[in-house]
Amino acid sequence: MVRLSRRKAMAGAALAGGIVVLGAGGFLLRRGDHGGNHDAYFGALQAALAQGGLAQPTLVIDAARLDANIARLRDAVGQAHLPLRVVVKSLPCPTLLDRVAKGLSTNRFMVFNGAMLSAMLALHPDGDYLFGKPLPAALVAELYARQGAAALANVQWLVDTPERIAAYAAIARANAARMKLSLEIDVGLHRGGFADPAALAEGVKAALAADCFEIGGLMGYDAHVAKLGNPDAAWADAQRRYGAAIRALGDIVPGDPRRLTLNSAGSYTVMRHTRGTVANEVSVGSAFVKPHDFDIAENGRLDPALFIATPVIKAGHKLDLPGHEYLDGPLAFMDPNTAQAIYIFGGHWMADPVSPPGLQYSDLIGHSSNQELLTASWRTHLKPDDSVFLRPHQSEALMLQFGDLALYEKGRITERWPVFSASA
Repeated sequence: MVRLSRRKAMAGAALAGGIVVLGAGGFLLRRGDHGGNHDAYFGALQAALAQGGLAQPTLVIDAARLDANIARLRDAVGQAHLPLRVVVKSLPCPTLLDRVAKGLSTNRFMVFNGAMLSAMLALHPDGDYLFGKPLPAALVAELYARQGAAALANVQWLVDTPERIAAYAAIARANAARMKLSLEIDVGLHRGGFADPAALAEGVKAALAADCFEIGGLMGYDAHVAKLGNPDAAWADAQRRYGAAIRALGDIVPGDPRRLTLNSAGSYTVMRHTRGTVANEVSVGSAFVKPHDFDIAENGRLDPALFIATPVIKAGHKLDLPGHEYLDGPLAFMDPNTAQAIYIFGGHWMADPVSPPGLQYSDLIGHSSNQELLTASWRTHLKPDDSVFLRPHQSEALMLQFGDLALYEKGRITERWPVFSASA
């Protein structure tokens, strides 16, 4: 659908009528031509897909880059003596999770919904599981009814309020089970959890008084640190908050609180934790494949290892705007990267085109999940059945949209890895 605003239409009409908008130094508003063709890396990947007969949208994992990221993260957390917990939702593929877990020699996993916990319990019944968010009580009750208390013995359930503790206590009593609880603490993200040491202390006391829980530890997610204007100050504040929570926990629960799970981090902050932290374990998922959202300085030594590959359906034709064809020439003059229309198989993903260079979405046409329009300059040479590559913003939900993952290894597609069933 063409989404042409009145302002854009007026600007286009002005250009079509011969009015050229100048910047202070002349034609400064005219964009450069960024078009080109696949480099050697993406050219080889395109050839591998063709050789493998993959002619529909496919999510590709680069084996060499994945293994290099595993090794770099293993070395970083190893030198810091920090166990690593693998985030299942960010890598929702059994073979991929196994490769990462084996590379790190860990059986610790973080889960976020009942479906993936059930799938992981079938694959790794002896795994150590920590929930990364509190679950509705009805879902927890359903998991106990389906799995049984024995199968859930190694699960730490996350709680964030006294009310949730009370609801979980009723489930524990109904199943004659002792549930292991971890308490979510707010270390500055302000998404919920116990907000200060006093609130945490009340929560711990309520859990102990229920006499059906074991205290597993704390979870404090600090993704906000990487996104604020002064990350160093945000980091210091998050560490201070977490340290105060540990002391409050230690004042109530007998023994050294560091024997418990003191979980933090995530792909935005794991490298900061490796330089010193009050936490005693870190969680990581997305960083192993490094989607676009995780392009931060802290992750500079990690490589993108995940790409969407999709066939070109139509190419080699100029952009024709339906009902506004008079804008085609002026738009191509002001931005040469809008001259050519390229339609791909599928689209509307959380991803940015990365190869060939110069591809861009059309703000005027909008998105399509069927045949996405990308525009390019005439320096980009694509034909139907060639491949276009996009880099995902994230890995988690997007990884469930393409069927089996394609493993790219030594110039070939060597394996197909099934993913989990789609779940929220």
